[in-house]
Amino acid sequence: MEKAIFTNLCMIYDDQGQVLVQNRTSRHWPGVTFPGGHIEDQESFIESTIREVKEETGLDISDLELCGLKQWPTDKGERYVVILYKTNCFTGELTSSNEGEVFWVKKEELKNYPLAEDFEMMLGMFEHEFSEFYYYKDNDDFKIKLL
Repeated sequence: MEKAIFTNLCMIYDDQGQVLVQNRTSRHWPGVTFPGGHIEDQESFIESTIREVKEETGLDISDLELCGLKQWPTDKGERYVVILYKTNCFTGELTSSNEGEVFWVKKEELKNYPLAEDFEMMLGMFEHEFSEFYYYKDNDDFKIKLL
């Protein structure tokens, strides 16, 4: 039986064309991306996203829209899955965490920042250009399918 690791990312946007980003300090996936994290045992995907956003940004979010999935095989034979959401429903005071500084940026200016690896390719899912970002192994090389 295949084991899986589930995580999430959430694009929070406002009515002025801005998105909330986090400059991640993690050595595993550093750079500017959207807030998110691991889904805990016995936690729903949406509730985990709400929790992670609150922990990393101080904001309370609601009315999440499912945008797509990113997945790849790990070296340990697991499937690593990132569930992507977006919302423009938020309240609270923006606060950074030890995960990284959070700040608003115009969506079209994202490419001017040091983005996390492959994050720029993922942006199409938030705009419904495709639904799945799938890494697969072809011999020893990773290939990408955008479905």
